[in-house]
Amino acid sequence: MADTSSLVGAPSGPAGWPAADPAIDALFAEVIGTPEGRRDPYTRYKALREAAPVYASGMGLVICTRYEECQFVLRDPRFGKAEGTRADIAQARFGHLEIFPRIEALLSDRRSLLFMNPPDHTRLRSLVSKAFTPRTVERLRPEIVALVDGLLDQVNPGEVTDVMSALAFPLPANVISHMIGVPEEDWPRFRNVVSQATALLEPIVPDDELEAALLAQLELEEYFQALVAERRARPQDDLLSQLIAVQEGSDRLNEGELISIVILLFGAGFETTTNLIGNGLYALLTHPDELSQLRSDLGSGDRSAVIRAAIEELLRWDSPVQFDGRQPFEDVDIGGVTVAEGHEVVTVLGAANRDPEHFTNPEQLDLRRNEGPPMSFASGIHFCLGAALARTEGQVVFERLLDRFSSIELADDSPEWKNRITLRGLAALPVVFSE
Repeated sequence: MADTSSLVGAPSGPAGWPAADPAIDALFAEVIGTPEGRRDPYTRYKALREAAPVYASGMGLVICTRYEECQFVLRDPRFGKAEGTRADIAQARFGHLEIFPRIEALLSDRRSLLFMNPPDHTRLRSLVSKAFTPRTVERLRPEIVALVDGLLDQVNPGEVTDVMSALAFPLPANVISHMIGVPEEDWPRFRNVVSQATALLEPIVPDDELEAALLAQLELEEYFQALVAERRARPQDDLLSQLIAVQEGSDRLNEGELISIVILLFGAGFETTTNLIGNGLYALLTHPDELSQLRSDLGSGDRSAVIRAAIEELLRWDSPVQFDGRQPFEDVDIGGVTVAEGHEVVTVLGAANRDPEHFTNPEQLDLRRNEGPPMSFASGIHFCLGAALARTEGQVVFERLLDRFSSIELADDSPEWKNRITLRGLAALPVVFSE
């Protein structure tokens, strides 16, 4: 077991709760703070859920690992995102970094939909949600099919291919870039930039990665400021031009809101799907019986229903998003335990997806499972805006892969995982395709 003592502080749960258990704290600390825990969080989730499904940790967090409590926290209007001035939040997390003075004003000014409460969240989400409804996304399916086929045309059968570089990143990146209106010649530059920026969502980040993340965020800000200016002068048939038009209409977006929304849509539009493709394919390749059954079902059943069910199970099995956080606006009972107003609550989506009280035999991958949607896209008012897009892209990718190649084999039995946990995914997935 890795040494996690530096991550575990003094017990700090709500008043009246028992002292934190160091052994339970160590399990969660391994998940958020060690490469070993991030590579295999699920055995630790299981132990956490069995020991204390609602747990006040010595790290100052209330941790929920069952489906029922996670769903409750994410849906109940008495919970929301952390309140406080943006300047105070920025100072608390980034004030010790040398780069902070350079970006202090930006950090204090920008607000993301991820961290808003109603009514601001309601107003801003309504302005972009129509672009991501299932019906709207379904109209993109032919374009997604063409993009997938184009990427697969570049695969050399019999040779080792890194699926993450060849397919899992470029497909969703190209789709969301096209939707927003990012020029095609700029598409390749953003893989490292967005990957670095997502470190801002992680619970524990080394200072060098935190500085790189802030620089990446600054690069995205500057890029989209310039692109917004260009679209103001020359509007096009894209989402960015539509949002600019909204800004100038009766329901206004100010400049900061516009930039913040576009960056969120851009980054979230491919990071989640990238991880779905990588995690999902790795799951199939390490469960050959399920892969064989999926091929058979696609050849003999309702293909659309078969692939939809498979994607839901792959999302459940290894969720691209593992954590989501809330704070209660008043004292609230969670699973028989009163959580104090303002205390940070972490819903562990990856653990909820393996909850045996909600899913039958949850430690078994079952592509025919039909037990309702997993919590991989969270729930409630912050349910992932791009869920329909991610699902559609996943459906197209796996259907086309299995139609195109007679076999897909791992070239490395232990592929490299990113040192991330909020957004869980592979750094590389080398495989060999055979036609």
